[in-house]
Amino acid sequence: MSYHAGEYDVLVIGAGHAGSEAALASARMGCKTLLLTINLDMVAFMPCNPSIGGPAKGHVVREIDALGGEIGRNIDKTYIQLRMLNTGKGPAVHALRAQADKYLYQHMMKQTIERTENLTMRQGMVEELIVEDGECKGVVTKTGAQYFAKAVVLTTGTYLRGKVIMGELMYESGPNNQQPSVKLSENLRQLGLDLVRFKTGTPPRIHKDSIDFSKTEIQPGDENPKFFSYDTTDPVPNQLPCWLTYTSEETHKIISDNLHRAPMFSGAIEGAGARYCPSIEDKIVRFSDKPKHQIFLEPEGRNTSEYYVQGLSTSMPEDVQLKILRTIPGLEKAEMMRTGYAIEYDVVVPTQLWPSLETKLIKRLFTAGQINGTSGYEEAAAQGVMAGINAARLIQGKEAVVLDRSEGYIGVLIDDLVTKGASEPYRLLTSRAEYRLLLRHDNADLRLTPIGYDIGLISEERYQRFSSKKATVEQELDRLKSTKVGPEPHIQQILEEAGTVVLNNRVDIVSLLRRPEVTYAHIERMSPSPYVLTDEMKEQVEIQIKYTGYIEKQLAQVERLKKMEKKRIPEDIVYTDVHGLANEAKDRLSKIRPVSIGQATRISGVTPADISILLVYLEQYNQVVAARG
Repeated sequence: MSYHAGEYDVLVIGAGHAGSEAALASARMGCKTLLLTINLDMVAFMPCNPSIGGPAKGHVVREIDALGGEIGRNIDKTYIQLRMLNTGKGPAVHALRAQADKYLYQHMMKQTIERTENLTMRQGMVEELIVEDGECKGVVTKTGAQYFAKAVVLTTGTYLRGKVIMGELMYESGPNNQQPSVKLSENLRQLGLDLVRFKTGTPPRIHKDSIDFSKTEIQPGDENPKFFSYDTTDPVPNQLPCWLTYTSEETHKIISDNLHRAPMFSGAIEGAGARYCPSIEDKIVRFSDKPKHQIFLEPEGRNTSEYYVQGLSTSMPEDVQLKILRTIPGLEKAEMMRTGYAIEYDVVVPTQLWPSLETKLIKRLFTAGQINGTSGYEEAAAQGVMAGINAARLIQGKEAVVLDRSEGYIGVLIDDLVTKGASEPYRLLTSRAEYRLLLRHDNADLRLTPIGYDIGLISEERYQRFSSKKATVEQELDRLKSTKVGPEPHIQQILEEAGTVVLNNRVDIVSLLRRPEVTYAHIERMSPSPYVLTDEMKEQVEIQIKYTGYIEKQLAQVERLKKMEKKRIPEDIVYTDVHGLANEAKDRLSKIRPVSIGQATRISGVTPADISILLVYLEQYNQVVAARG
């Protein structure tokens, strides 16, 4: 028996990393928000890696924080280790990674949600969407509760028709033995949405006391860690190390001897798996020439003995998993506390979405996170914050916020999904961003904080801090550009210490800082700044000067391509009427319905010749529309 359970502005289904961000964003923007989840004990749970960040993913967390999202603040409160990766390379690929206390992480996120104004959280299994006249009006739960809303955000993660697979064993389940969502998946199909099947997996967990750490290599955190959030000032004390070991020849032999029992080779797994996060059995087959593979042993928290065996994701039978573990140096006596498994689940084909993440088929319905075919907490959180922002703006009668590919990795992620789709779980990589020198860890606030402020997610106090930082950096850049130094003894001594060529005559100080050997610390000694600069500001000054030529080239590229993005394509264009377009282009354009010529150029199967024909057609189309008046 159904009953009317309440009315809201925004209703979010699922409280994982996407749902948490979506609900917080819409509530903080003043919308009465309901967050519904199958289990209140699983809010922002980490069913796989107990970590946040890494290449590209760390950039995304910084971007979410710059927009006013929560993931960065939450991991800064709950990490057990922080490391900046790729420090030997250029700033575009510097990436922060945090090992999380997974239980504290979810506890703190739940606490934040519970204490947020305008936000209600309830436990409930959504089984059906209420759709009238092509618009989503609300949901119905298993208990018959009908919740109505002006916009609905679907963030069901890997729960849709979830099926866990371990060797010959298969059973319906969400991650970590949670209830799967079966009826909602059926309802989405009935409503006309295209769904496909994906697969992901997780490794076994082992007891800390069964590890011989003397046979492994310690991986400590940074002594002076940097943070994900621009709000964080104080580090968490007493970081915990991770540990590195490797597979052995015996490991590879046991896997090879048992491939007939591996579900991904026996045909038991139907879903497409993640290429960039393969199972150990897949790695052994694909990279048969490699004698060993890295295995990281990662603590799951300060108050648990469970260790996550990173690099050993598997769906092998339980008995085989234990044998595999005990062939790894340091794990000869490993005690397995949880078995690794694969999980299959339904995914909404993401080309059915507008760049705002609203579905094209059903108005006022947004989807975000792994339901859109992505992998990873960071990719999910990024979509969640954008879906929450755009759901709120939709009901407030405001234009959607869509980030350009040159503005953030979030823009790259969403554009890739809605334009190209996902044939396997999508993972964000630095190589996917054509403007990665502009999209750095260090400048996320300069790129996105003004947007976060304009939409109401950045406080006045934080915005003033940001504005002050930006002004100070600009002042120091101007000062350095107008400052010259000569071959005085103390200048020559600093240059000799830096290991670079001394001066013969006076030069501007900027040209010295462009030398690879010279740092801002050297420049400070030559010409102390009258301004008070934090380490973050100094880093910004150094990067902007050292890489100015490359940055200017990328900015020029961006300006050229923005012209294509500004050429909007009307929603009512009928591509089959465009004479001269190749049939494949007609088909792809009709399915994806790009919002601009720029987006159309990135669609697989649409050639430059097709774009030329489309541009001519649009000119004629616009003339006809203008003539009609």
